Amino acid sequence: MSDALINGLAGAGGGIIAQLITYPLQTVNTRQQTERDEKKVKRKHGTLEQMCQVVKNEGWGRLYSGLAPSIVGTACSQGVYYYFYQIFRDRAEAIARENKRNGIGDGSVGMLSSLVVAALSGCTNVLLTNPIWVVVTRMQTHTKNSKKSQPSHSSIAPDEKALDSLECPPYGTGHVIQELYDEAGIWGFWKGVFPTLIMVSNPSMQFMLYETMLKKLKRKRALVKQGDTRVTALEVFLLGALAKLGATVVTYPLLVVKSRLQAKQSTTGDKRHHYEGTLDAILKMIRYEGLHGFYKGMSTKIVQSVLAAAVLFMIKEELVRGARMLLTKGGTRTGRTRPA
Repeated sequence: MSDALINGLAGAGGGIIAQLITYPLQTVNTRQQTERDEKKVKRKHGTLEQMCQVVKNEGWGRLYSGLAPSIVGTACSQGVYYYFYQIFRDRAEAIARENKRNGIGDGSVGMLSSLVVAALSGCTNVLLTNPIWVVVTRMQTHTKNSKKSQPSHSSIAPDEKALDSLECPPYGTGHVIQELYDEAGIWGFWKGVFPTLIMVSNPSMQFMLYETMLKKLKRKRALVKQGDTRVTALEVFLLGALAKLGATVVTYPLLVVKSRLQAKQSTTGDKRHHYEGTLDAILKMIRYEGLHGFYKGMSTKIVQSVLAAAVLFMIKEELVRGARMLLTKGGTRTGRTRPA
């Protein structure tokens, strides 16, 4: 089994577990990003309070709306990403070793090369899996309205009442796929792909920071423990969290734009709620919501993405280490191995 395949399968496994753990936070965050009702925005409910509101008005299941396609998407995305990342990384390391033999560099992959490797892997992943995430976003932002109507003399403020329209019919994966196709044909499944491609800079920055910090930690560990470069699962968890935090803060506005484009848009006469494309969405958000509109739900996203990334890195590294140990015991070489 090749190193690329081991990393791809391990990345898929780690991604699925991280997704299961953090999915309710992801659902709430997507709703925060796509919320355009200024009355609701001004209330500024905390993440936990919003989760309780969803459970109260729509049921527990709504926090996991779109989970099935999301798990498929996560497995595909992480598998594709790590598979191609390892292939591109191996190639970059081969080039670095060749350059060292020619008297150029120290034989290691630099920060710029790491960034390019992560960017190429990310672009490949986005182009192949974007349709899955459009479906997931639609399902996460679909609200199940209450049939109950609140009396006008209720002590609850009007903007705190449950939505007064009738309950919507089931909104499954098949419904979303048909709706997307009816709206824009096959290209509807690639809505938001342009900002998503730009968002490749997020995992690129994340992996660049992670690889850089991991390399420095291993060097220090080798000096202290006489060549032993092993790191613990907790250390990998913390490095993954720090790397994701830095990348998320820089690229969050693009994530909001992507979610707005992929969510179901208003077809009414209100032009503020309908976007023709990426540039149109950016201009309208600046005009009608100001710069703070690009950072809606950022605190929730930081918690969700940092936790998910940390869990993913920790589990992925442990799976890779376990797979290599099993293959080694079985007498099978996986090619180049490097300390996890």
